[in-house]
Amino acid sequence: MAVPDKILTWQMVQPTSRNRETGEVTPGKLEKTEIPVPELKPGEVLVEVAGCGVCHTDLGYFYDGVPTVSKPPLTLGHEISGTVVAGDGKWVGKEVLIPAVMPCRQCYLCKTRRGNRCLSQKMPGNSIGIYGGFSSHIPVPGIDLCEIRNRGDMPLEHLAVVADAATTPFQAAKRADLEVGDNVIVIGVGGVGQYMVQIAKALGAGTVIAIDIDEERLQNMLSYGADFVVNATGKNSRDVSGEIKAIRKQKGLPGYGWKIFEATGTKPGQETALALLSFTGKLIIVGFGMQKVEYSISRLMAFDAEIIGTWGCLPEYYPQVLEMVLSGKVSLEPFVQTRPMSTIADAFEEAHSKSPDKRIVLTPDF
Repeated sequence: MAVPDKILTWQMVQPTSRNRETGEVTPGKLEKTEIPVPELKPGEVLVEVAGCGVCHTDLGYFYDGVPTVSKPPLTLGHEISGTVVAGDGKWVGKEVLIPAVMPCRQCYLCKTRRGNRCLSQKMPGNSIGIYGGFSSHIPVPGIDLCEIRNRGDMPLEHLAVVADAATTPFQAAKRADLEVGDNVIVIGVGGVGQYMVQIAKALGAGTVIAIDIDEERLQNMLSYGADFVVNATGKNSRDVSGEIKAIRKQKGLPGYGWKIFEATGTKPGQETALALLSFTGKLIIVGFGMQKVEYSISRLMAFDAEIIGTWGCLPEYYPQVLEMVLSGKVSLEPFVQTRPMSTIADAFEEAHSKSPDKRIVLTPDF
């Protein structure tokens, strides 16, 4: 396997910023550059990137002022598949997924199975120094890699999406204690929500209702796990609640115990989720946004309900999600598109303007 002298990369030199006094916006900058290949420590490997997905989190760092742990300049990108070309000998030559968050495995959180939120975790494109997935190569710890076996004719670069968009919903399902027969609502069926629907169904959910403002997406989800869909365009949370209630009445479904996954990260989506939370229900916050919402938390007491946050996914769960994809229980191909990494600026701008129906995966073309 060829080991490079330099890593070719697209670095975020500066994020987009806004002057609070004047409102003037200074556009962010992405620059093609070279960075050093570090001396690999024991247990580390160098992965040749096959593909890296453009995630809403990357856009938050670049456009919305969400701070990164490692300060710019750094390379973004944490949804990565590739091939190990150097380092720990047992990994060299193997195709792998790199977990979006890699725990330290030493702290209390790691030892109590909460390592997905380990405070010392390493995240490509954020807290692993200057290195990220929008590159030719990336150095990472080998312990958390997920080996890809028997992928058949599934392109290696497409499987990058599993490293975050498909595994984050699996972790969310675990946080919700999703059980066979549970009734589920997914708000937002974009890059992550479309997998949330599929994974909930694959894990045995009873009725799954998808909510979005894009009718085409909603109709598509009826073929991929959703039993009912609700278009929230032009509707307030009370209107949406009324439609959900009508579905429950039509199908004889209970008004209690629903598990709601909010995947939009938007204020309207979160307000709708809170309005739908009822007796013994659970609301799992999957999407991220900077806005604030108002809610009477005494309702949680009255309903004996829960609001739960979820972050990333434990590396231990990656093989199970990968098996779901490779066995066809979760469909990947209809929701993925690839583009050359040299189009990164245009891809960012497009994805920031409107979440694409198909996840954009950038492939190195240096």
